[in-house]
Amino acid sequence: MLLGIIRTIILFTVVVIGLRLMGKKQIGQLQPYQLVIVIMLSALAAIPMENSGVPLLSGLFPIITLLLAEVVLSYVSLKSERARGIICGTPSVLVENGKIVEQELSRIRYNINDLLEQLRAKDMPNIADVEFAILETSGQLSVIPKSQKRPLVPADLKVETAYEGLPVTLIIDGRVFQQNLQKMNLSVEWLRLELKKFGVTNLKEVLFASLDTEGKLFYQLKTGPNKK
Repeated sequence: MLLGIIRTIILFTVVVIGLRLMGKKQIGQLQPYQLVIVIMLSALAAIPMENSGVPLLSGLFPIITLLLAEVVLSYVSLKSERARGIICGTPSVLVENGKIVEQELSRIRYNINDLLEQLRAKDMPNIADVEFAILETSGQLSVIPKSQKRPLVPADLKVETAYEGLPVTLIIDGRVFQQNLQKMNLSVEWLRLELKKFGVTNLKEVLFASLDTEGKLFYQLKTGPNKK
């Protein structure tokens, strides 16, 4: 029993490390060869987990081989445009200049119903409003609306807007991120004084706190309603 637990932990650790090496991608963002490797990794890891008669090294060898193959393929596709097209494929233009590209739909076996479904998911129910629709190598559909159908933005009205950066996280579950405070030339004592203005005396009671680019402090206690 103990041996089985140890083998499982080792295999789990190796697979997790391998997936981290493959990068931060969701399943829907994986290239076809990466998806195949993920499926094969799970299958290969399950064999020595279920069968204690299989030597651990014999189970690890094909897993490590697959991971090395993924690293090599990723490096080759990164350095060579031609290799990237062979390994990952190329995007397919399904709608061009407002017209459906029938030949491309036939070539990739992508029917019009699938196209309409993806357009509706992108809040584009009317294909007449679409300038370009591109099926990416990951299987995601990128949609570029016609200029008259795009949302209005301040630049269209020539309205100047203030800079909006990302809020900086200061506290999560009572833990203070001192590195973030230092980047903003602030201290823990400053944070204590600011929270004390709202009646918060113990930083451990704070579930989350952040500071936006306008200097506004947001916080929420571990119990109770949101406060600002």
